[in-house]
Amino acid sequence: MSSLLGLPALLAQTAAPAGQPQAPGGFGGGGVIWIAYALMFAAMYFFMIAPQRKKQKEHEKLLKSLQSGDEIVTTGGIFGTITNVKEDRFVVRIADNTKIEIGKAFVTTVLNKTSATPSDKK
Repeated sequence: MSSLLGLPALLAQTAAPAGQPQAPGGFGGGGVIWIAYALMFAAMYFFMIAPQRKKQKEHEKLLKSLQSGDEIVTTGGIFGTITNVKEDRFVVRIADNTKIEIGKAFVTTVLNKTSATPSDKK
């Protein structure tokens, strides 16, 4: 990645000196730098932004699939079992007679997923 940071300076040095005419149809020093910046932005998008968006969509899908009985881990490291699903949070049992409410976004991992079928939900 460090070699990409020096690319604009390297390309700027290869431009024609101020006193010499440039070839017809060639890029000026500024054009080469803009192309280099565009290439760096494209590389940054494909290596950083696109994978992050994919990971975020997977996490949203995971949160929508959670239901009562699923064992989870929160971002704070709390292990628990979901007892109730509300619109924007979960009620989680973390010990006997101890329940807490956490925001849906704070669930990081699902340990055991319950396989509830429609016949189980009466």
